[in-house]
Amino acid sequence: MKVKWSAIQLQKFRDKRFEIDGSVDITKDLMETDSEIRGASPFHVTGTGSVARGRVTFDLHVEGTLVLPCARTLVDVHYPVDLKSTETFLLEPSDYEGAEDEEVHVAENEIIDLIPVMKELILLDIPMQVFSEEAKKGELPHTDNWQVLTEDEYLEMEQKAEKAVDPRMAGLAKFFDQDSE
Repeated sequence: MKVKWSAIQLQKFRDKRFEIDGSVDITKDLMETDSEIRGASPFHVTGTGSVARGRVTFDLHVEGTLVLPCARTLVDVHYPVDLKSTETFLLEPSDYEGAEDEEVHVAENEIIDLIPVMKELILLDIPMQVFSEEAKKGELPHTDNWQVLTEDEYLEMEQKAEKAVDPRMAGLAKFFDQDSE
């Protein structure tokens, strides 16, 4: 799939739309940028591009899957990515005036490359935490000696511990009650 164009190549599409449809594998780039990403499928990119007045506008639809660690169990979770975005590139940096209120990209050396934009969109789509199906069902890891607790379970356990008085200290509590009288 073509994801890089020169300004000269794009001039043949002036005042016309062109189609984008293909797959691109940016797994290595994503994994180098974010150490939490364990893998990714090739991303399917569809959309259109149009060239007008020194600007190139892309309407993109990016679909794929990331492999991320579960926040509770650290098992691999396949997280679906389904993004839609409109990205504008300026062919000349001098055309930036008047576009301060827009988010635009400037073509470097008169080359437009969609890979950095797609990478940014995908990285921004990653949630803070993902959970595996087992973790969602409440099946948290445990052994005979330890277990993972939810926050609610921990608070409940803490409240029970506050109410329960150590039998060795029960006599001491009575002593202080008598002393205050």
